[in-house]
Amino acid sequence: MGAATAIAITFIALRLRQAGLKALIGGTAGMLVGGVLGLIFISVLNQGAQFFRVAVPLMAGYIGLVVGISKSDSLRLDVLGLAADGSPGVAEKVLDTSVIIDGRVADIAEAGFLDGNLIVPQFVLHELQLVADSSDSAKRNRGRRGLDVVQRLRSMPLVHLEVSGQDFPEIREVDLKLIEFAKLHHAKIVTNDFNLNKLAQVQGVEVLNINELANAVKPVVLPGEAMRVFILKEGKEYNQGVAYLDDGTMVVVDNARRLISKTVDITVTSVLQTTAGKMIFGKYDERQQPSGEHRAAAGHLSTGQSAGG
Repeated sequence: MGAATAIAITFIALRLRQAGLKALIGGTAGMLVGGVLGLIFISVLNQGAQFFRVAVPLMAGYIGLVVGISKSDSLRLDVLGLAADGSPGVAEKVLDTSVIIDGRVADIAEAGFLDGNLIVPQFVLHELQLVADSSDSAKRNRGRRGLDVVQRLRSMPLVHLEVSGQDFPEIREVDLKLIEFAKLHHAKIVTNDFNLNKLAQVQGVEVLNINELANAVKPVVLPGEAMRVFILKEGKEYNQGVAYLDDGTMVVVDNARRLISKTVDITVTSVLQTTAGKMIFGKYDERQQPSGEHRAAAGHLSTGQSAGG
């Protein structure tokens, strides 16, 4: 009996390791219901040998276990806040090195747009430490800023930041480690690295790209609208000027090369969306400017021509 019990326990333990969350919940509920029904049945009869008093509840519990597992597919785990595969309903987010150094993830989390647990693997912290200890001052400052961002996230009351010591020694590249970590934990990767973004998507890992979020929340500009911009420098093409919006969007303006260091009104001609961001093309028309600005631009042009002469 002892040997049989040990074999049965070992078999059950092996099956439990392979069972999904639905099967575990269904089997446990069925076993409890079957066992209770067996006890009620024995108490109602109030007779029978001691063997049956023990065997009937056990048999009823076993039948309930089998029935519960067989019907477990009909369970609704979303009612319990869990996904269909048993992972948390709100997926965990894994932060990579680039997005930590970037720092905007802290502002997004503080604003409440990142829910669930944020995880920073130990190998990411190690890479940050290597950057912070670099002999290059620029890299050293970036690494220290990344460590400051981690500390800031940890101090936020509404953010749960976890540092995981799990590593994959057989994998050398940090990006591949992140992908394997995300697969294992059913997590999403938060990054602004274009290559990691594509590599993770190819392997079926969901990615939250901070750059894509920034592009999505930029103000919508339509052709024909008027804008007021500051011409910062000359463009690559003839008679072009270049301006930048507050969010960093580049604005290329025709007929504005002579208006560098001036604020002018332009008309949007087209908008180009690229993987690197959004570019706005506009045109400066002197006839549409207020009279004062028109005279200032003309005076600037005449002064430049006189100096050239």
